[in-house]
Amino acid sequence: MLQTIVHYSLHFLFPALVSYLFWGRERWWTSYRIMLLTMLVDLDHLFADPIFDPNRGSIGFHPLHSYPMIAVYALMCVLPYQRWGWAWWWRAIGVGLTLHMITDWQDYYLWP
Repeated sequence: MLQTIVHYSLHFLFPALVSYLFWGRERWWTSYRIMLLTMLVDLDHLFADPIFDPNRGSIGFHPLHSYPMIAVYALMCVLPYQRWGWAWWWRAIGVGLTLHMITDWQDYYLWP
């Protein structure tokens, strides 16, 4: 039960806190919704057989949860978007995806 509470808190509550801390009052709601939309990354679970296996971690197994993709997500968090003239929300996507991967990793590797 505690594992489930931690997992969903990290998916839903922690991004709200990160949004508020990084983007402030004026953009927290928009950045939070963007980070929630990054949970669509879990659609790659639909290509697995079986779709859900409690003895299988998603990190390193599903295509969008692979280590090369996680490196891309982490890189998205630190790229100089403002200097390039790109929209601010690219960073919110990278942060959301990175937080999602951390949540999935801890869910499988830190709980007995």
